[in-house]
Amino acid sequence: MPKDARYDDRNRGALFKNSKKETDRDPDYTGHLDVGGVGHWISGWINTSKAGAKFMALSVRPKDLTNDKPKTKQGAEAQADATFGIG
Repeated sequence: MPKDARYDDRNRGALFKNSKKETDRDPDYTGHLDVGGVGHWISGWINTSKAGAKFMALSVRPKDLTNDKPKTKQGAEAQADATFGIG
């Protein structure tokens, strides 16, 4: 690979443990994801099914092109509620 070649991160992403989690409603993991060249925020919650199996529920939303920061905590909770039918 040439020395000046850049890493191609299209259609890739990463989740990181949420060190700012304050309540059970806050995501356990947060990160970013590129889908077809469009940036998205991604959040993940570790849950347990009725059968006892662990799984990760995900929420994905496009990054706002005018404000490339995550929504406020209240906005993120509302997004989670809408995504998972809570509330």
